[in-house]
Amino acid sequence: MTPDQPVPLFLDPRVWQALIAGVVVAAGWIVTGYLSRREATRLRAERLRDAHRALFAEIRNACAEYWGEGEAEKQAAALLHRMETEPDFVPFIPREAHDLVFESILPRADVLPRQTIDPIVAFYALVRAVGALGEDMRSDRFRGLEPDRRQAIYRHYMQMRTRALSYGQNAMRLIEAYSDGGPEEADRVKRRMARGEEPKRPTDRGTPQPDPPRV
Repeated sequence: MTPDQPVPLFLDPRVWQALIAGVVVAAGWIVTGYLSRREATRLRAERLRDAHRALFAEIRNACAEYWGEGEAEKQAAALLHRMETEPDFVPFIPREAHDLVFESILPRADVLPRQTIDPIVAFYALVRAVGALGEDMRSDRFRGLEPDRRQAIYRHYMQMRTRALSYGQNAMRLIEAYSDGGPEEADRVKRRMARGEEPKRPTDRGTPQPDPPRV
């Protein structure tokens, strides 16, 4: 190569400098994007874990109230019998708050996976219905109803609480399954529940309870 001949492009140091700089910049973008996505995934998993743990604890407490240490049905039957034998008797319906955690999580409910959000929402919808009926039963209008009508409403109220207990058990089981094995395990448990193959678990405070989600 003579001094008068131009330097081939692939030998020009400026080309190589520009090429190397471009590769470095591109690699930086790739690494930064990867780290950002990984951090976003970690934060989302952390938010999901915290939400599941909080909801699990609240649902477990609500189920314990509905279960009444295994005496709920017996106590309801006794009250209903008294309503039948004492026409003027109106049972006392205490106020309960079982959805405070759920209310706080609602604005970011999108963090919940599809495997658990449906049973969780179904449970809390029924909890609200139970609470609304209980509020009606504390009114003067309820007191003024015919005894037979009050008995029918009270019977329906207790049936709703029993159904809420079942919904809560389902929600806890799916949260637990998701914690143990991710979406695949939760889907497997949901299929078993749909076929009636997933056993119910006691929910009274005197019986060992499932631990809150670990991951």
